[in-house]
Amino acid sequence: MRLKAMIAASVLALNVSANAFAQEAQEAPVPPVRLSQVGFETDGRKIAVAASEATTPLDWRVVDASGAVAASGSSEPFGMDDASGQAVHRIDFSGVTAAGEGYRLIVGEMESRPFTISERPWAGLAADAASYFYQNRSGIEIAAAHVERPDLARPAAHVDETLTCFSGEDMNGNVWPGCDYSLNVGGGWYDAGDHGKYVVNGGIALWTLLNAHERFGMTTFADGALALPEAGNGVGDLLDEARWQMEFMLAMQVPDGARLSVPVGRFERGAALTFTGIDAGGMAHHKAHDVRWTALPMAPHDDPEKRFLYAPSTAATLNLAATAARCARVWREVDPAFSARCLTAARRAFAAAERNPEVYAVGSFHGGGNYGDEDVGDEFYWAAAELYAATGEQAFADRLRSSLHFPDGQGAAGNIAWPATASLGTLTLASVETGLSDEEGSHVRAALIAAADGYLTIRDAEGFAVPFGEGDYNWGSNGDFLNRAMILAVAHDLTGQARYREGVVDVMDYVLGRNVLDRSYVSGWGARPMMNPHHRFWAHMADPAWPLPPAGALSGGANSRAMTDPVAEAMQGSCAPQACWADHFESYAMNEVAINWNAPLAWVAAWLDQ
Repeated sequence: MRLKAMIAASVLALNVSANAFAQEAQEAPVPPVRLSQVGFETDGRKIAVAASEATTPLDWRVVDASGAVAASGSSEPFGMDDASGQAVHRIDFSGVTAAGEGYRLIVGEMESRPFTISERPWAGLAADAASYFYQNRSGIEIAAAHVERPDLARPAAHVDETLTCFSGEDMNGNVWPGCDYSLNVGGGWYDAGDHGKYVVNGGIALWTLLNAHERFGMTTFADGALALPEAGNGVGDLLDEARWQMEFMLAMQVPDGARLSVPVGRFERGAALTFTGIDAGGMAHHKAHDVRWTALPMAPHDDPEKRFLYAPSTAATLNLAATAARCARVWREVDPAFSARCLTAARRAFAAAERNPEVYAVGSFHGGGNYGDEDVGDEFYWAAAELYAATGEQAFADRLRSSLHFPDGQGAAGNIAWPATASLGTLTLASVETGLSDEEGSHVRAALIAAADGYLTIRDAEGFAVPFGEGDYNWGSNGDFLNRAMILAVAHDLTGQARYREGVVDVMDYVLGRNVLDRSYVSGWGARPMMNPHHRFWAHMADPAWPLPPAGALSGGANSRAMTDPVAEAMQGSCAPQACWADHFESYAMNEVAINWNAPLAWVAAWLDQ
């Protein structure tokens, strides 16, 4: 059930009635039976989890809206689940296939909230998740005509983003020399809860949307499917959205011939940096953001701080090379001139990264995150794969095959995150016809299937039946869940085996409520959705004059490994890993939103709804 369908249209009515509804939903007693709050598909997997210390099976029954028993059986005692801190039972009621509303699952003396079974329980979720990107665009008015409520509209901000490089002391006292040029880096997406724009995190989010376009661009994301100002231009909506970010990333490229003084090589955390002059032409600046953190709430157009470019990095440069190469391939028929521009940028970036392979994001600055990554072998592999797919050139094939990440190498497929991008290259090689031999293609596909098998092994060992271990609940865990679901989905596409699709459903069920907290981590979806993200504009909890989030924003999720904000610090040591979460605007470690987490939500929702 989508909360946004219940929200009044007027801003004042929204701020009163929606908040009252949310408060009532949050304070309602939590049912002891955990299941998806959005519902189940008729012929799909249906799993619930009940907290119980009973060591023998419990009788369960599913009753329909009239009270008639639709199915019955015995639960599977799991025992203590370390991730949730509870002893649990699993209930599989997949045999209930008749569409209907008002079903309830009764396990012993415990009862679930009512749920729905339908042909398309996730219909609309992909569009809501994709709308997140338009609503976090920089440099353009967010118009009332393209958002679900008037209070979500806002004026354009950071339109003239002609910035020069930061010069002066960083947080550790290192003096950065700056640069002698400025770049117009308008556009792009705000990265997360603040107004920074990052090439590294932007790269993985952009790649995911482009991959989704290639898979679902003619269906879920066809022209006019999303509420965008570009709708009706004959181009798929995700391409329109992705271009907003791609243009920003192209603009972050260092001019040819520019020499910069930057740290080269690895440095101990907090150590004094030494600076080396390099030919930086073709590299990509790592990020652009405010010189100081802004207050919260803060609308983008009210941002008072001076903004700068920050030094280029090899990782950012390879993110540009990879995404620009994909741009060249995807836009080849849609916009040949833009495709050619992207390919030129990709070649320049790859050459610059090979010339400067050890320029890392080692500075610590006020006003923005570091996104430091000192292992760029995976980025080189990813960029080489994208350039090979775009050009077929032998030089990129050779660079690809020499990588440790090339199947049968190490880490060809596995976890996807901004500092772990090898799987993106492998996914491209598995889906695009290239000059790889039949044996190499078989290894590529086998690597993805092996990764998916590993996730299912983890799932079977977890009480809540999720492909996520007790020690995996880190910053942005929900994004990690959904990236694993992407691998599982591709394994299903490659093999046709239902067990991989069931793993994808398990992830979506977790995100939408089948978790120890009985919370939907997606705003506007489910009975108890996330309502108070760490976001400077969607800041209703901080000040009721500010808007609640739109439907489709994904919370970062449970985080027991990096509990660095005040809300998380107060919980540290008192919560099981899966329970380390709070719906609080001050919790950036647990409840921030971000482009790299919403991108796989849009992808997975579209895949499930096909």
